[in-house]
Amino acid sequence: MAGADLEAGPARSAAHPALPPALRGSLALVALLAALVVLVLGIRYAGHGGPGRVDSWILPPTADSVRPPWRHVALVLDFLGEPVGSTLVIVAGVAGCLLLRRPRAAVLVVAGAGLTVGTTTLLKHVVGRTIHGPGNLSYPSGHTAFFTALALMAALPTAGRLGLGRTAGTSLVLTAAAVAGAVMGWAEVGLGAHYPTDALGGWCTALTVVPATAWLVDRTADRTAAGPPGRPA
Repeated sequence: MAGADLEAGPARSAAHPALPPALRGSLALVALLAALVVLVLGIRYAGHGGPGRVDSWILPPTADSVRPPWRHVALVLDFLGEPVGSTLVIVAGVAGCLLLRRPRAAVLVVAGAGLTVGTTTLLKHVVGRTIHGPGNLSYPSGHTAFFTALALMAALPTAGRLGLGRTAGTSLVLTAAAVAGAVMGWAEVGLGAHYPTDALGGWCTALTVVPATAWLVDRTADRTAAGPPGRPA
């Protein structure tokens, strides 16, 4: 029995869930609320080709409002959301997770980033909002969603590693997401690539997709570890 306990202990500790159990309830609620925001904004701006009242209130309707030296910062951030930059970031994230022996987190980085970007791409074609002329689909912001997803996928294992409870862990995750979304949203709006409401939609898209993806990663991994029904654990 003692030997079995010793074997079970490391096995349980090695699981390292992608979505810490203490945060599942609170982040499920956050994901539902975020999905509602994405839906409402999508309906509100479907087929629009200009800024809404909220967009004009936040920023003047200029095509490009960021000037050096901050423009260089915005361009670097924008690059991180482009195919080459995002690939480099994802590879680095996966490598870091594997070095820390967090295989579920590594899977989440790939799946979470892919599903987040895929969801924003699909929504852009469904909503059909444009900026600077036809063909430039803008809602929701894929760059903002991707950067927010990265922050979420870094904060979730951090909260689990620190053993944070529901309140502290949720605060950490949402703070990381807010900072990342605000930074990339600023860059995209300042460079004239998106309206502020596009950035908000992208932020909420990540808040919807990443927790759900983390839950699916854990569920799939747990089922795989348990083996087929009827087989002794």
